[in-house]
Amino acid sequence: MENLSLQYKIASESCEFQQIYSLNYQTFVEEIPQHEGNPERKLIDKFHDENTYVIAKDEGEVVGMIAVRAKRPFSLDLKLGNINEYLPAGAVPCEIRLLSVKESYRSTRVFYQLCERLVSYCLEKGYTMALISGTVRQLKLYKRIGFQPFADLVGEEGANFQPMYLTRESFENSTKAFQKLMIRKTEKSVPLSFLPGPVPLHGTVEEAFKREPDSHRSSVFINEMAEVRRSLCEITNANHAKVAVGTGTLSNDMVAAQLKSLNGSGLILANGEFGYRLIDHANRFDLYFHTFQKDWNEAISLGEVESCLKENKNIKWLWTVHCETSTGYLYDLDGLLSLCKRYGIELCVDACSSVGTIPVNFKEVYFATTVSGKGLGSYPGLAIVFHRDEIQPSTSIPRYLDVGMYEVNGSIPFTHSSNMVRALKEALHYLDYEMHEKLAQRVRCVLTQGGFQILGDENYSPGVITIALEREQCSRQFGDVLKDRGILLSYESDYLVKRNWVQVALMGKQNERKVLKAMKILNKEYQSNVDSRVVK
Repeated sequence: MENLSLQYKIASESCEFQQIYSLNYQTFVEEIPQHEGNPERKLIDKFHDENTYVIAKDEGEVVGMIAVRAKRPFSLDLKLGNINEYLPAGAVPCEIRLLSVKESYRSTRVFYQLCERLVSYCLEKGYTMALISGTVRQLKLYKRIGFQPFADLVGEEGANFQPMYLTRESFENSTKAFQKLMIRKTEKSVPLSFLPGPVPLHGTVEEAFKREPDSHRSSVFINEMAEVRRSLCEITNANHAKVAVGTGTLSNDMVAAQLKSLNGSGLILANGEFGYRLIDHANRFDLYFHTFQKDWNEAISLGEVESCLKENKNIKWLWTVHCETSTGYLYDLDGLLSLCKRYGIELCVDACSSVGTIPVNFKEVYFATTVSGKGLGSYPGLAIVFHRDEIQPSTSIPRYLDVGMYEVNGSIPFTHSSNMVRALKEALHYLDYEMHEKLAQRVRCVLTQGGFQILGDENYSPGVITIALEREQCSRQFGDVLKDRGILLSYESDYLVKRNWVQVALMGKQNERKVLKAMKILNKEYQSNVDSRVVK
């Protein structure tokens, strides 16, 4: 992911040289104490006018460099005396200096590709050998590239260097082995995920999941479950929270089973895939209900809902999604709750894609549902039901769906997963609504500037950003291309394919720098497709 948009070139622009001075300072003053500091935090090499700089650029940022010069005496001449006695007869040497790569790019191909570009430059100039003073901290890496040590260490304590040289032959011999190493690293690397589930996880969440499982009857697990439920209630301001092994579909079936016992009819709102799934849940439980349906992504106003309630006096419950995951549309939960209270109606909410992504208040909500993955940032596999009132078991409800059984058994009526509960417990420490909101705003801005058509506006969920592609550009092909580049978009669901949409889900652990870099890659891929159509 780190080097997808990198450019390798010979430095030629003033802004590039200014960044070289800064990178020089960071490496050879702050990291390796070879020079004294200065207020400008810039270091101009004493051989700057003789240097040629091979640089790696990420967008406009210089993230790596190597300087090469051929004028004698070299710095190693000054440290070792005449170095010709160390070199093979007939060698035409040049000197490599100031090799530096920014820390966040060091576990990538950058170093190797800088060397590759350098070797090409040296061959063009007729040099047969490149000399370096290699920092002892990176000797293993230098040797892997093909550098061979000669002579004793030079420099001072804390800034020791090993004289080394690289020939075309040694570089080419090392290339295959190095490429195999990078292939293995690439295979092990984790793609950057923008899926609504599974979501990227914090390392401590993964470690919590990997611990030895506990019996669901042990006091350790009972206490952890109680702590997780308390935390869930604090996060949502709910009165009660139950945790079952399952998915959001299970949690909504548990709510449907409870609605079966209410007198009167219900009202279900739908303007996307998951609103229509609530209708399916209700049909499967043979509930009596009305629907208020609109086309996908078409707003449903409070006034329209109120008109429906006025027309149907027997409505006793209202069921809706909070965030419509298929579009990112966000219902006015506070407005709906106020409306329901005015008409004496119970509000039920599918909040699978909003809990953990935006603040919610379930204090007066009859039932609400969510899951352990998505916004809560843990592994999928736990179904969560929030409820306002205490609930007793009911023999008319299947055991696995009976919220009352979970109520009287501390949410552990059956075998549970200590691994998933422990991971969720850890994930709850990382919720950051402000970060998600700001990141979503920046992502929307970058994508809009890139020419994408984004559904909705800043009032939509910060957890789901939906892109409507032009008909000439296939969403499945677009998603496949980005997947090959290590960027996982949500695009393979049938309802997205049908509408030629792709989605960027900002849930779980997200790194702002990597996210924005990925968005720029989306823009480039989109623009290259547009340009190719123009050419045709």
